[in-house]
Amino acid sequence: MQDQVESLRNEALAIVSAATDQSALEAARVRFLGKNGAVTALSEGMRHVPKEDRPAMGKLLNDLRSTVTTALEEAQSRILEQADTAALSELDLTLPGTARARGSLHPLTQLLDRAVQSFRRMGFAIADGPDIETEWHCFDALNTPADHPARNDQDTFYLPDGRLLRSHTSSVQIRVMENTPPPVRIIAPGSAYRRDEVDATHLAQFTQMEGLYVAEHVTLGDLKGTLEFFFRELFGSGTEIQFRPHFFPFTEPSYEIDIRAEALGGEWMELAGCGMVDPAVFEAVCKRRGDRVYDPGRVSGFAFGFGLERLAMMVSRIPDIRMLVENDLRFLKQF
Repeated sequence: MQDQVESLRNEALAIVSAATDQSALEAARVRFLGKNGAVTALSEGMRHVPKEDRPAMGKLLNDLRSTVTTALEEAQSRILEQADTAALSELDLTLPGTARARGSLHPLTQLLDRAVQSFRRMGFAIADGPDIETEWHCFDALNTPADHPARNDQDTFYLPDGRLLRSHTSSVQIRVMENTPPPVRIIAPGSAYRRDEVDATHLAQFTQMEGLYVAEHVTLGDLKGTLEFFFRELFGSGTEIQFRPHFFPFTEPSYEIDIRAEALGGEWMELAGCGMVDPAVFEAVCKRRGDRVYDPGRVSGFAFGFGLERLAMMVSRIPDIRMLVENDLRFLKQF
């Protein structure tokens, strides 16, 4: 049997060494190491070997299987290396490479970066909050009465547990005041959600940036100066800005902001809302906190907000707001 093992070893090594492709190598593996292969058949003959010779013969058979397995692995590496060499031999390294398309930031991201840089120059920090909010943070704390249209489920996305997708990022202002004593000076960019009919000027999900500044002796002049600086940074030093009286539940007095700039075609456009924080908002925060650090007799503040998509449309002369979310490369490559 020892002669059979040696003979089989020589035969297997010769056949494996002569294999030139994967199919020949697989055939050799099945022939010698397969379930019905020669090594397996030889192992079955162990029952005829005298008991005292079985350990030695078993070692010979294990060595045979190990030798054939190693030879197969080496042949596999050799065949793969030869295939790679053959493939590379046809490659002309003198040919020019294929240029990769270069990406760019989305127009909304570009505008957001510019806005953040401008407000940071004025000392504002970035704040964030959850997209899924409670009614208290989104409406009650912001002095919004129970019968206000914004609280109707035809305007707001409510969840089965009573929470809602925030309809503005003003809820972030409340969360900041809950957890941070004055002075606070923050901007809160993020997604907001409303049941608007999607058309050329409306989306059900949009990006809003709100701001809040609360400290002692904050005045309406501070609010006007802050927003005038921001919009002139954005549209040019010649931008005209007017504050038109309006009503918001959470600010008093409140204003709509209209601007006129050559970059926008020279016509007046409504762009944002703002106002001095209503004392009722401070009282709601004090009640929630359990202290009086936001006592409206001691502190005052202003808040503002605007939609980034609308702003991007004006800055980049985009005719349809849906272009900003359709991911059409023909449109995005312009930026």
